Amino acid sequence: MTQRDFKKYKVGELRPSQILFTYGIGAIADLPNLAVMVMGLEEWEKNRTAELSEPRLLVAVRRRLGSQVKELRLPPMPSETAESPLDEAARIGIPVAPFPSWMVCPKCRLLAPLQSGLFELKHNPYRPNEARYVHTHCPRTKKPPAVIPARFLVACENGHLDDFPWRYFVHQGNSDCKGSLRLEEYGVSGAATDIVVNCDGCKSSRRLSDAFGEVGKNNLPACRGRHPHLRNFEDCDRQMKSILLGASNSWFSSTLSALSIPSASNQLEELVEQNWVTIGKANSQETLQVLLSALQATGQLQDFTSYSLEEIWAIVEAKQQGIEETETNYQDLKTPEWQIFSEADSSKNTRDFQLHPVSAPVGYEKYFRQIVLIERLREVRALIGFTRIQSPGDFADIEQQNDECIAPLSRYKPKWLPATEIKGEGIFLQFNEDRLQAWEKLSAVKKHETQIKVAQKDWLNSRNSELVDKVPFPGIRYVLLHSFAHALMRQLALECGYNVASLRERIYSQPPEAENGAQAGLLIYTAAPDSEGTLGGLVKLGESQTLGYHIAQALQQMRLCASDPLCAEHKPHGGTYSLHWAACHACLFSPETSCERGNKFLDRSVLVSTVATVASDNLAFFET
Repeated sequence: MTQRDFKKYKVGELRPSQILFTYGIGAIADLPNLAVMVMGLEEWEKNRTAELSEPRLLVAVRRRLGSQVKELRLPPMPSETAESPLDEAARIGIPVAPFPSWMVCPKCRLLAPLQSGLFELKHNPYRPNEARYVHTHCPRTKKPPAVIPARFLVACENGHLDDFPWRYFVHQGNSDCKGSLRLEEYGVSGAATDIVVNCDGCKSSRRLSDAFGEVGKNNLPACRGRHPHLRNFEDCDRQMKSILLGASNSWFSSTLSALSIPSASNQLEELVEQNWVTIGKANSQETLQVLLSALQATGQLQDFTSYSLEEIWAIVEAKQQGIEETETNYQDLKTPEWQIFSEADSSKNTRDFQLHPVSAPVGYEKYFRQIVLIERLREVRALIGFTRIQSPGDFADIEQQNDECIAPLSRYKPKWLPATEIKGEGIFLQFNEDRLQAWEKLSAVKKHETQIKVAQKDWLNSRNSELVDKVPFPGIRYVLLHSFAHALMRQLALECGYNVASLRERIYSQPPEAENGAQAGLLIYTAAPDSEGTLGGLVKLGESQTLGYHIAQALQQMRLCASDPLCAEHKPHGGTYSLHWAACHACLFSPETSCERGNKFLDRSVLVSTVATVASDNLAFFET
């Protein structure tokens, strides 16, 4: 934990993947006795991090955040060789600070900020999980009790977060009263109606229920524009909203991800690509010679001894120019991946990317063009910011999102970003484009697509009317591909041995009139950052005969849901705005880590007939 006096205390442990999706910069980590916020990049020790190489992802990041971003780096990892927790190597990690700063004494119910000096930090280097603040002069007990964080905060849609304005709230406005505050709970439910803030000075009192809902907007001050992870403030015209500590809408990560696809045409190019982090920084042939000589003297990069310096520099220079051309003629992250998968050329396989095509699933040859088994793949994900209140995945694909509400990771424009890499396996399914276009032209499908457009507009209006004209409609084919991906993931998880949350989808959906041509496919791959991602069980299920059986089973399960007829008859209107139709937790919903759209745009009626539809409607793709 980083304090003002720059002392470091280890207070907990996180997995590298959690730094991107759960407890990233600006998020609050709830520890046994503390709540802490992960601080901005200025407070990270860059020299403790390792660089990751993924040129396509770096180009996409630079387009979003600026050309000053030069690197993607792994989070700092504590050293396992430290002999004592007091060693400097044992204290390497992610910097955090206590937040919220208002604490409550469980004995005397005193409510005060850490800056008041009433609470003292107690830390045991051998038991970091016991780090806590105590009320040193509590009148109710002889032993100083451990205080707990106040569980109410305020936030706004611009990514700002602040301590709850306790004094303003209890005094119903600005006041000069300096009396001690106490947070009393009169019920056992923990509901806001049972919690009262009292002032010992002027005897003011107020229930926390007055801070929520429409009433709460009039009882809270305007947003101060605070970014506690950056220790600064900025102008903001939003109104504060009360949220609970640990609320799921207090932090949503905004990430970009790319698969490492082959770009080399010979062995030397592949060697250069594998070691690009090391030799890619050479800006001349002379610099490259010095770099190679120094590393080869220590036993590294011995594979390059078989090639001349001129040959190596020619590849390095060409790759540097290629990255510049990619930045100039940037398409998107998914189109190059789609091209590699649809070509399915196994002669381009590399150490991190190995595929081979197989025939379409038995019994479903007319629906799919081909299946590609990805025996090895590598995905790199970079954190570019975060949002509060509204999830960025609710509105559009990550590359189409508006940056206005994405909070920054640093006070100044970042020169590097935290990233992680995951290695695993996957199955790519390419749909039959001709059959898909014929299905899209059916009158029932066109009618359903119109209803989805209207539902999306109503849903956006109910949340933020400013986004109605900014968020594109993904199209009816995306609804089909997305729904099928969820149905198949649920079935594969039952057979391949993976946990459901260990599988992830990647949808490739573009209409025929798109700039880069039509796309209709999906990749189901392992998303677990541990050994479970490389068990091999997923690829084994991609063989034609086996996959055909699992597709049949997945579609059969979609015909009837445990929540029918309520699930099958669900419509996103009537005051309960949503962006799913015949879908629920019992049939199509997947874990948030598995879905790229937050379980939006799902409808099993576009796959097969349900109890609310009939085959004559011609809406179900696998029955037309």
